[in-house]
Amino acid sequence: MPTERTVQHPDGSVERTTTTDGPTVVAERRGGGMGAVVALILGLLVVGVIAYFLLNMSQSERVESDAIAGAAESVGAAAENVGEAAQSVVPAAN
Repeated sequence: MPTERTVQHPDGSVERTTTTDGPTVVAERRGGGMGAVVALILGLLVVGVIAYFLLNMSQSERVESDAIAGAAESVGAAAENVGEAAQSVVPAAN
């Protein structure tokens, strides 16, 4: 006479064991595949976060380059003003 035993695991899988005078048969039933969907969503989220940081890093480098270029232009203009002031103070030599 066969004896059937069913065990429900915390992860939702069900294990059924039937014992007979012959060999033992174990049948396992798996979940609905929701783990794959969650993993896919998490993967896409990670890719999005990485892309966001890479784009911001590129933008901040551009802002830094623009600031350096602006500072160089200011230094050049100041040097030109100093040169003009020096020429106006020194009398022209004949």
